[in-house]
Amino acid sequence: MWIDTHCHLDAPEFGAQSLEVAAQAARAGVSVIMAMAVERGNFGAVAALAAQAPNVVYALGIHPICVPQAQDQDLEVLRGAVAAALHDPNFVGIGEIGLDYFIPLLCEPDMRTKQEHFFRAQLRIARDFELPVMTHVRRSQDQVLKHLRQIRPPGGIAHAFNGSFQQAQTFIDLGLHLGFGGAMTFTRALQIRRLAAQLPLDAIVLETDSPDIAPSWIHPGRNTPDQLPRIGAALAELRGISVDEVRAAVHRNALAAIPRLAACLGGQVDD
Repeated sequence: MWIDTHCHLDAPEFGAQSLEVAAQAARAGVSVIMAMAVERGNFGAVAALAAQAPNVVYALGIHPICVPQAQDQDLEVLRGAVAAALHDPNFVGIGEIGLDYFIPLLCEPDMRTKQEHFFRAQLRIARDFELPVMTHVRRSQDQVLKHLRQIRPPGGIAHAFNGSFQQAQTFIDLGLHLGFGGAMTFTRALQIRRLAAQLPLDAIVLETDSPDIAPSWIHPGRNTPDQLPRIGAALAELRGISVDEVRAAVHRNALAAIPRLAACLGGQVDD
């Protein structure tokens, strides 16, 4: 069984096909797809997909790209939605949250401050409810780490990790796992491939970030969760081990990073 730890299943690119995309992934052996919320407006959408598709779970959060339009009231809505979702077996954590210092608008001083405010508030929600976080760390590794040190959630995932080995170790020391996906399938992505090959295997989880970050064989097309087994095979090749070893390891790692997944899977393990 494979677990896609990061997907935007309700994205406009999927249109009305989200449930079929999930079913196609299940047929490919993807036992769980973690659908990320990005703003107040799609909290209900990801929860509804999880209610309809047996291999979909969800997280709730406000993405840094959505922070410019967000209001402080949205944080209160998020806190209330999280409290209500604790009784939903398909709810697994807080995400996607974090910092983005790649998009020019988000790099403006006022917007950096607003991003940090929203990130810290959501870290407090995760800490208060003892939930893991799925963090967005694009060109913001050190800043994300700074806030994680100050407001420590009980684990989670650094999504689309592309930092240094030192930064990787710091995330690991703070109890987070590192997400790898389609980017490592490009031969020119030398640093990501080194990280995927050399970091401790028990620190790695796999993701697609569908419909984004398509692997090399479908780039620049739309990414889908059914690509995860082939992404896993790419990781096995990089590390010089079998696909079965990778599948079992990243399955265990996902359960360690996101404890509520165990209940979703009914205690199933992949050995």
